[in-house]
Formats: sequence, C-alpha cells, structure tokens
Amino acid sequence: MFFSKQFFPYFITQCLGALNDNIYKNALILMVTYSQLGETNMDISLFVNLAAGLFILPFFLFSAHAGLIADNVDKAKLIQRLKLLEVSIMVCAAVAMYLGSSTLLLLLLFMMGTQSAYFGPVKYSLLPQALKADELVSGNAWVEMGTFIAILLGTLSAGIIVAQDNSLVIASASVVLFAVLGYLSSCSIPALPPVNKPVKVPFRPLAGTLPLLKQVKADKPIWNAVLAISWFWLLGATYLTQFANFAKMYLYADATVVSLLLALFSVGIALGSWLCERISYGHVELGVLPFGVLGLTIFGMDLL
Repeated sequence: MFFSKQFFPYFITQCLGALNDNIYKNALILMVTYSQLGETNMDISLFVNLAAGLFILPFFLFSAHAGLIADNVDKAKLIQRLKLLEVSIMVCAAVAMYLGSSTLLLLLLFMMGTQSAYFGPVKYSLLPQALKADELVSGNAWVEMGTFIAILLGTLSAGIIVAQDNSLVIASASVVLFAVLGYLSSCSIPALPPVNKPVKVPFRPLAGTLPLLKQVKADKPIWNAVLAISWFWLLGATYLTQFANFAKMYLYADATVVSLLLALFSVGIALGSWLCERISYGHVELGVLPFGVLGLTIFGMDLL
C-alpha cells in the first residue's frame, strides 16, 4: 500500500507541505525572537502569539468552504493548484526575508495558513477514495506519522538555519526549494474525480460552518472524535507557540534548544500515531480516544 501509485506521491506531497510550513513558521518566530530580522514595532511575545494566530485563523475562516470545494473537484488537480500557490507564496516570502520585513512575512504566514486550510480537507478526504477499506487505518497512521516527522524535521531545520551566519539566505532558498519539490511530487498523484455529481460552490467561507457542525453533532461518535482532535490541536498549538519564548526567557537557551523541545514533542506524537495503529489492530477504534486525552491531561499537569 505504502509504495502504491495511489498513496506514495500523495504521502510525499503532504510531508513536504508540513515540512515547509514548519521551516517557514519556526524560522520566522526564531528570527524575530533572536533579533535577526531587525527591530519590530511590537513586543516579541505579542509577535510570536500573533504569528501563531495568523497561521491558525484561516482554518477557522475557510475550512468549511475548503471541504465543499474538495468534494466537488478532482482532488489531484486541486492539490496541484494548491502546491503551485505555495510556490508563489514562498517566492514572495524569500523576497520578504531578504528585505527583513517582518510585517510582510506575517501577511505571507496568513497566506500560507490559508493554503494549508484548503489543503487540509482534501488531504484527508482523499484517503477513503484512494485506499481500500482495510488499508484506511494504516494509511491514516502513515499520514499522521509522516506529518509529525515532517514537523520534526522542519522545526529542527529552522533552528539549525537560524543558528547560521547567513540564515536569511538559507531560509529563503529552503522554503522555495521544498515548495517546488512539493509541486513536482503532486504531479504524480493519479486523478481522483468527485464521487458525486459536482456542484458550483459559492465563496461564502463562514456560511457553511454552523450547518456543518449541526450535521456532525447529530452523529455522536463523530462529534466526540471532532472534540477530541480539536482539544489535541488546541494543546499542541499552545505548546508549539510558547517553546521559543520559554527557552529564551526561562532556560536562557538559544534557537537550537527550541528545536530540541519541538523535536521531542514531535517524536512523541509520531510514536503515539504508531501505537494507535497497533492498539486498534488496524481497525477504526474510537475507544482509544479516552486514553489519549487522559495522557495529555496527566502529562500536562506534570509539566506544570
């Protein structure tokens, strides 16, 4: 299954996307935290939280609209267009890094978040269409593990890049290179036309959110899964956002220690994805969720 034409190009594409997202986002945060982009007009802590918020905001604004689009177009073509958009954004980001414009980089971070928000629904809705029923749990586990390994590599790379003397040049070249590689790999994804007759989707980003939530809430197991994964991402985003300032202000450490904290975090999630597949014996098993939530709570209290 892993090396099949239906899965492998898509797997590489989504991993490169996660890798590039995290190189760009973490390099930006570290450069500002350690004053490599010049002076900003706001407090560093505020900038770091604003950067995280601007990256997440498009997921709230556009996810429902992105889901409708993913259901009504060829998923392979949609991924290729989104990866081409990523190349354009990263070329602009490379120029902004060279100019040292933190404001423009924040705007481009929002654009990158928007691209990721539209990639998210097609990323997961593709799997049931491309894989057999008995391959679905394994495919999800590979995607989750691959995503967080890419996050790990991206965060480690960001720390290493920022520690270099010519960090701006290396960061600029890296984000453009990985965006281009992601587009090239997306061109190998086979056609995946919509399952149902496609309909025209108007651009009303927030209009579909409430009806979608009502529809999901009617199915209790799915609703519980949505709540669990939302809580997981809330905690994850909170930890990831605060590591840079925590390392600088309380550990008196440089950017490489930030990367170490992020690496440990990502390794833990990758191992958890692997264990999930093992514990569920290759079947969709929502009974695993309480153990995951309990683990997050207990270890979170221990960290406190």
